[in-house]
Amino acid sequence: MPVPNQRDAQLTCLLLAGWLAEHMPHAEGLTVSGLHTPSASGFSSETLLFDAEWTEDSVRRRQEFVVRVAPTAYQLFPEPRFEDYCRVMSILGRHSALPIPPVRWYEPDPGLLGAPFVVTNHVTGRVPADNPTYHVDGWVTEASPAERARMWWRSIDVLVEIHRLDVGRLGLAFVDRPEYGSPGIDQQLGYFERFLSWIGRPAPAVCQTALDWLRRNQPAEHGPPSLLWGDARLGNVIFSDFEPRAVLDWEMVTLGQPEVDLAWFLYIDRHHSEASGAARLAGFPSQEQTIARYERLLGRQMRHMTYYEVFAALRFAVIMARLGQLFIEFGWLPPDSDYPADNSAARLLCTVLEARC
Repeated sequence: MPVPNQRDAQLTCLLLAGWLAEHMPHAEGLTVSGLHTPSASGFSSETLLFDAEWTEDSVRRRQEFVVRVAPTAYQLFPEPRFEDYCRVMSILGRHSALPIPPVRWYEPDPGLLGAPFVVTNHVTGRVPADNPTYHVDGWVTEASPAERARMWWRSIDVLVEIHRLDVGRLGLAFVDRPEYGSPGIDQQLGYFERFLSWIGRPAPAVCQTALDWLRRNQPAEHGPPSLLWGDARLGNVIFSDFEPRAVLDWEMVTLGQPEVDLAWFLYIDRHHSEASGAARLAGFPSQEQTIARYERLLGRQMRHMTYYEVFAALRFAVIMARLGQLFIEFGWLPPDSDYPADNSAARLLCTVLEARC
């Protein structure tokens, strides 16, 4: 679900054309058109697609770009880390083999669009839908079981490559948030404790129950922290011919154990079937198969996966509570809606927590 449209398209095209002309000095007669928000974009920041046309070396050229604008009138997370997210994408795009949309420019000055923004190349492909979920409707339901297995396993391969990155060599330690605790689950629990208190209205009571359970049962984490994508899921991958062409949305990037990302990947898929009242589509491997293969690829056992599943369920319930509050603020839900406290994520958290307690 995209951020609500907040811009005059014609004016924004003119502003972007002037800005691009400064950053593309060899582009003559540069124009911008076709500004629109993709239907599959998320709610954590504003996404704009546009076409740029210009003449260079006597040849008329055309390219589609994507602009991501830092949150302004909306804020899904307590402390948006837009600059960190852009910096991570730039580093990974230049120094890894991961399918990252090429970052062309980062603009820290909010003067042009009202907030900092980043411009990337557009990557052609299809993204599995969140609403209705890809288990319910859309192009994934029309794929064969073999094609679904391919997109699942290839996404898992990408996730493993993320967790194999050398954080120190790539200079990625800046994503650490020591103010919330030690790197890993201690820090992440500290962050979501802050998130829970910031939402804007009472969150589902089960969130505090889950947070208390996670604190009581917090495991010791072994090994150096890996880079975590933070929002590892099929809905953040652009596919072409069922192969990942781009991994998106690094706003929740952090450091920690790979189990956190893998549990989130598995849990969101579970939510998108079970919590939507839909059978899981044939072809998608089971959790057991996925964990077993992940262990082989990473070269170590996945530890405490049931614990990290509860953490994934808590994270999603807190995010959905905040999203519900934003829906109310934008007038999409009535002021007295109970959606922030009663939604599919909160109900599935109850189910997961009851099975563990």
